[in-house]
Amino acid sequence: MWIYKKMLEYPADVERVDPLYASYLFAQFGGPDSELSAGLRYLSQAWTMPIPEGKATLISIGTEELAHWEIIGTLIYKLTKGVPATELAKLGAPGAHYVQHDRALYPHDASGVPWTAAYIQSIGDPVADLHEDMAAEEKARATYEHLIDMARDAKVIATLSFLREREIVHFQRFGETLDLLYEYIDKSAQKEPVEK
Repeated sequence: MWIYKKMLEYPADVERVDPLYASYLFAQFGGPDSELSAGLRYLSQAWTMPIPEGKATLISIGTEELAHWEIIGTLIYKLTKGVPATELAKLGAPGAHYVQHDRALYPHDASGVPWTAAYIQSIGDPVADLHEDMAAEEKARATYEHLIDMARDAKVIATLSFLREREIVHFQRFGETLDLLYEYIDKSAQKEPVEK
């Protein structure tokens, strides 16, 4: 069960509108390494995680990723707010988004490719899933670094820097969970009777 607080985990402030830059942020809104992909991946994997600490980690981080999705969506909305459609049309990707979705946020990547469940993996092997999760966090961290490199708005950079740091923390938590999982597997193997 979730309890929704009507506040962002980090303020998603912008200094000025920048619809072209907003179109790049869709990489983290609906791309393969996006916050949406991460949140759904981790929440889906929780059912087959055999240790309670691992299940709690997946649900906690999956929930936080959805909060980050809200932050990215807020940034995109603020960066495009009030920009006339004629101006969006001159910029390519922002105009194409407007044609299909107006100012509604629709999960697609920076190139306009719609989000798909094929972006996420939940194989039912908790070791494989945690390795997948650690790789996902590293890819998201790298994407945030690319976005920060391209940003000119100090407030956007601050928000993206916060999100980048959370990716690092998530990577560390998944590594700790993997260690606990290996301990559980070792203990389970020791309890199994030896065949003669």
